[in-house]
Amino acid sequence: MIQDTPEREKQIYKVTLVGSAVNFLLVIAKFMAGILGNSAAMIADAVHSLSDFATDVIVIFFVKISGRPKDKDHDYGHGKYETLATAIIGIVLFCVGVGIMWEGITKIVDFYRGVPLEAPGMLALWAALVSIVAKELLYQYTVLVGKKINSPVVVANAWHHRSDAFSSIGTAVGIGGAILLGEKWRVLDPVAAVVVSVFIMKVAVQMLVPCVEELLEKSLPDEVERQILDTVNSFPEVADPHNLRTRRIGSYYAIEVHIRMSGDTPLSQAHDVATRIENRLIEMFGAKTHVAIHLEPEK
Repeated sequence: MIQDTPEREKQIYKVTLVGSAVNFLLVIAKFMAGILGNSAAMIADAVHSLSDFATDVIVIFFVKISGRPKDKDHDYGHGKYETLATAIIGIVLFCVGVGIMWEGITKIVDFYRGVPLEAPGMLALWAALVSIVAKELLYQYTVLVGKKINSPVVVANAWHHRSDAFSSIGTAVGIGGAILLGEKWRVLDPVAAVVVSVFIMKVAVQMLVPCVEELLEKSLPDEVERQILDTVNSFPEVADPHNLRTRRIGSYYAIEVHIRMSGDTPLSQAHDVATRIENRLIEMFGAKTHVAIHLEPEK
């Protein structure tokens, strides 16, 4: 069940602030290691961490908006602002992947044209290894919270943390190969960066597709709709639930369904049954679930 807004927002802010603090420290450490360790790959990795820090700011900003109650201009609340934030993270992530790939391919081409690549220092290698551990721990913590509170934007941000860990793995392999294997193997750095960029872009697409589906009003999964119909059918007064319409609004559901009841049922009793169905669905899917039930007499 989706948690109520105040506690949910509190957890989102907490996990995002932790991520922001780690990202801020990593950005500073990576830029220093890249400059002092003479590593272009580490400087690029620092830019990647800077994109993580930027998306943390986006999460805080948009989740604050998405938690607002419905108003005159937003009858269904502001939940889709969270979807928008997830899409922005996905787009940023995809662009970062493209940038890493382009830079890697350029360096590979230059290397085989005879342009020498500079050897990085051990400081850059240690910075990459520390980044891998820090970002993987941050991913595990963030994705755990995101799944617990059913927040797509927090899960998306967790994957951005992991993409930074992937980037640091490629950086560590390239830097380590350049240091340990000699000048002829310095091309490992851009090759690893290209491979990592493919995984980064794949994750970005996996985040963007659900966002597009939600914005296009795609129905909830079949198993969720079956669960809804089974719940409605569990009320003995109800017959033939039909015209079920479902969609997702950020982190919560919108459900509309038609039901039939005996034409002899008093209006007050029919209203009571519809209210109990609505409350049951809200118990199942969370306090912000939108439920609309249309009553029809049995034919």
